Parts: sequence; C-alpha cells; structure tokens
Amino acid sequence: MARDFDVAAVATNRPSCGAAAFARERGLPLAELSQKSFASAEERDAAMRDFFRERGVELVVDAGYDRVHTPPFLAAFRGRILNVHPSLLPRFAGGMDAIEQALAARAAVTGVTVHIVTDQLDAGPILMQESVRILPGDTADTLRQRVHEVEHQLLPAAIRMMEARLSADAEKSPAVG
Repeated sequence: MARDFDVAAVATNRPSCGAAAFARERGLPLAELSQKSFASAEERDAAMRDFFRERGVELVVDAGYDRVHTPPFLAAFRGRILNVHPSLLPRFAGGMDAIEQALAARAAVTGVTVHIVTDQLDAGPILMQESVRILPGDTADTLRQRVHEVEHQLLPAAIRMMEARLSADAEKSPAVG
C-alpha cells in the first residue's frame, strides 16, 4: 500500500479494511468513521477533516473509500484529494461496481484511473490511466485481481506526482510573517 510515503494518518469507514490493518500494524493514528456513528455525512466529514488537520495531512488518498465527500471536506483539501477508480473514466463512473459494469457491458477493456476529487463524482482531473484487457472467461474476481495489480502500480506513481506538485507550489508561495 504505502511505498516510501510518510503516512500521517488513516481514516476509514470500514474497520476491517486493509488500510485499517495497515495503520494498526504500524501504530499510525486511525479514525474509524462509520456513517452509523454520525447524524449526517457532513458530521462524518467534519470529524475526518479535523482528524486529518490535527495530524498535518497534506494529501488525502481515497483508496477503497466508498463514500462521497461533502463540500466542507472537499473545501478543506481542495485539489489535494486523490481517488483511484477501477475503470477508464468516464466509463463506469459513479459506483463501487465498475468492474461488474464493465463485464455486464461486455467491454473489451477496462482499467484504472487516478484522479483529483472534486464536487463532481468521478469527474475530477485525471492524473493517470492504464488499461486492463478483459479476457474471455473473466469473472469479477479474476478481473478485479488484475485491476488491483495495476492500481498498486499507478496509485504510488500518482502520489509521487502530487507530492512533487505540492512541493513546487509550496516553493512558489511567498512566506507570510
């Protein structure tokens, strides 16, 4: 998951996910933010925003996060939230079932997209894409495995790209004192 990155904190809406296990194994700050624990998505996102801010998070990476961020969270991290989506956007956007959609459509190819999250679902600026051929006899499980292999290559590259952009932007910004 994290390859040579400083992971400041992990937040999840599913305590049994790989990211939560990653955080527990490494003693990283972990917030388990199940929607059931909050009166609204806005309250959940405010808690996540505050959790991340308190830990100095500069870049948010949505990997397997299956909720839509609300405007206050988006505003707090504008241009600094990445999402990895298991399709070649804009195809099969808007849900957690993109692999099943690709199979149902009998597509010859699907893929992986890493994009910047905006207020439009799965429609932010695309940083990277890579195609994955759909093979005869593929099932959701076999295709998902190959898509995950590409995600594990593309996402770290996109994170490095964003780190370089954020670093360059910080160098351009004049110091305020």
